[in-house]
Amino acid sequence: MPAKGVDSSHVLTGEDLLARFTALDTFLTAHQALWKPRPFTHLQLPWETSYPELASWLRGRSLEDAENAHNQPADLVDALEPFASLAVLSAELSAVGELPGHTLGAAGHRLNVDVPGRKWQQIEAFASRLSFTSQPQHWLDWCSGKGHLGRRLLRAGQQLTCVEYDPLLVASGQALSQRHHLHALHIEQNVLAADAATVLNRHHTPVALHACGDLHVRLMQLASAAECKQIAIAPCCYNRISRSEYQALSHPGLHSALQLSLDDLALPMSETVTAGARVRRQRDESMARRLAFDLLQRQLRGVDEYLPTPSLPSAWLDKPFAEYCRDLAALKELSTVGSQDWPALETSGWKRLAEVRNLELLRGLFRRPLELWLNLDRALFLAEQGYIVRLGTFCETPLTPRNLLLLAERR
Repeated sequence: MPAKGVDSSHVLTGEDLLARFTALDTFLTAHQALWKPRPFTHLQLPWETSYPELASWLRGRSLEDAENAHNQPADLVDALEPFASLAVLSAELSAVGELPGHTLGAAGHRLNVDVPGRKWQQIEAFASRLSFTSQPQHWLDWCSGKGHLGRRLLRAGQQLTCVEYDPLLVASGQALSQRHHLHALHIEQNVLAADAATVLNRHHTPVALHACGDLHVRLMQLASAAECKQIAIAPCCYNRISRSEYQALSHPGLHSALQLSLDDLALPMSETVTAGARVRRQRDESMARRLAFDLLQRQLRGVDEYLPTPSLPSAWLDKPFAEYCRDLAALKELSTVGSQDWPALETSGWKRLAEVRNLELLRGLFRRPLELWLNLDRALFLAEQGYIVRLGTFCETPLTPRNLLLLAERR
C-alpha cells in the first residue's frame, strides 16, 4: 500500500522532496531496531526475540541464497513477515525516476584513453543528464582527479577549471588537457581547507561525480554561498566524514529524531555490483575467518562481545587457519590460544558467514531508503539556499549503485 503523500514514479522536485523525506524519516525511525544492529558483530540480534520465525528462516538459508538476494533483498517474495511487508514499503519509498537524458556530442578523439571502461560509462551517463535552463559557461570539476569528467563536458566557448588535492593527479590532468588541446586550468587545492572558497565564484557550474562524504558536502556549502547558478552532484561514501556521527544539513534533517553513526552511514555503501569471482572468494574467506576468530576471542577473553580487528593484508589468507588465528590473537594481545579444534572452528566461521549474510538481507531493505534520505537532506538544504532542485537517477544500478544525481539551479 502506497505511503501517504508518496508518488514514487518520477524525479523528485519541489514539494515532493519534503513529502518523501518525511515518509522515509518515519519509516527509518520506526524500524531502526531492525537495521542499526550489525549481524557481523552480534551472535544474536536484538530483533530476533520479536521475530523468531523470520530469524530462524533466514539463518537456515545458504551462503549462495544470500549472495543471490544481496542486491535485491526486496525481491525475496517467499520471506516471512515482517520482511515481506517491509520489502514492499522499502521498494516504494526508494523508487525515484530517471532524470531526462540528452544526446551528448561525440567525445573528442581518444578522450577516454586511460579511463577504465566502467568509469567512462559513468561519466557518459552523468554528463548526458546535465540539462539546465541556461547553458553553463564555466565548468568546475570538483575533486576532479585527472579531470576526465570536466574534459568530457567541455564545449566550444566554455571554460573548465579542475580542482584536485593530489599534485600528481593535477600534473597528469594538466598534461592530458594539453595533449587534447583543451583550454583547462588544473588547480591543486585541499577542498576542506579554509581557503577553498577562493576557487569558486557565481559564474561556475560545479560538478562532482562520486566525491566522498565531506568533500561533496563542502562543495554544496561553498557553491551555494558563492551563489553558483547551477550545481550537479552524485554523492558517494556518506560515512567518509570527520565527525563520529552524521550532521544533518537541512532544517527537516536537523529536526529528525534519527541519529546516524558511521556504521549506519556505511549501510548504503554495502551494495556492490563490481566484484569479480576471485575478489568475492577472497572477501568470503576473509569474513569467514574473522567470524571464526570472533568466536575464539569471546572464549579467550570470557567476554561475550565483538572485538574490532584491524584490516589485514590479503597475504594473511595464505596462512594456515590456525596460524591466522594465533597471529591475530597476538596482534590483539590476547592470552595464549592453547589447543583448539581448528577444523571445527573454521567450519563454524563459514556457518556464521552464511547466517550473517542472510540476516543482513533485512538490513538491506533499509539500504536504499537511507541513501535516499541522505540525498533528500542535501536536496532540501540546497532548496533552503535558494535553488530549484531535481533528484533522480542518472544510470542503472549495475553501472553503479551510487546512481542518484542532484541537479540544482538558482531561482
